[in-house]
Amino acid sequence: MAKVQVLNVAVLDNPSPFGNPFQFEITFECMEDLPEDLEWKIIYVGSAESEEYDQVLDSVLVGPVPAGRHMFVFQADAPNTGLIPETDAVGVTVVLITCTYRGQEFIRIGYYVNNEYTDPELRENPPLKPDYAQLLRNILASNPRVTRFHINWEGSADKMEDGENVDPSPNISGMLPPSCLPGKMPPIGLMPENSMDCM
Repeated sequence: MAKVQVLNVAVLDNPSPFGNPFQFEITFECMEDLPEDLEWKIIYVGSAESEEYDQVLDSVLVGPVPAGRHMFVFQADAPNTGLIPETDAVGVTVVLITCTYRGQEFIRIGYYVNNEYTDPELRENPPLKPDYAQLLRNILASNPRVTRFHINWEGSADKMEDGENVDPSPNISGMLPPSCLPGKMPPIGLMPENSMDCM
């Protein structure tokens, strides 16, 4: 059984201008004292075509963590626009929250993010070079996609959690099946449910 359960993630300051920081209020519970840190990350998927454009916006170490319920606000600066392909600046992408223990990722929470111009004229005739100052970022907070991984909480090879799907090297853009990546996504209600749960 996982020793950490994420109970809730609240998306703060949403919708907001593209350049505003991301803010998530994370509530989690530890089933027992954890002697080592949890590492949390916020990752912005810059393009569905390649992980090359994924940006780790921030990472934070939390711990050692005593047993019980905990809450903190995780804030990260907006992505570096110079690293986002211009063709992927406007439209739908993904932001991820991940958590690892002893270097092993055990949960990944993904949200669709829609970046669009607020000015109707810019929507109809978007500039060739994205104008990030005019973009509104809207995180679809009501539809998180949560993937959990079985990990070795004890740190010894013979104590791996029993589980059918252990992913030793989950890739960032792998939050969603290929058919669900931006540009290829079915409507939210048609998301495949075989490999993920909703919170």
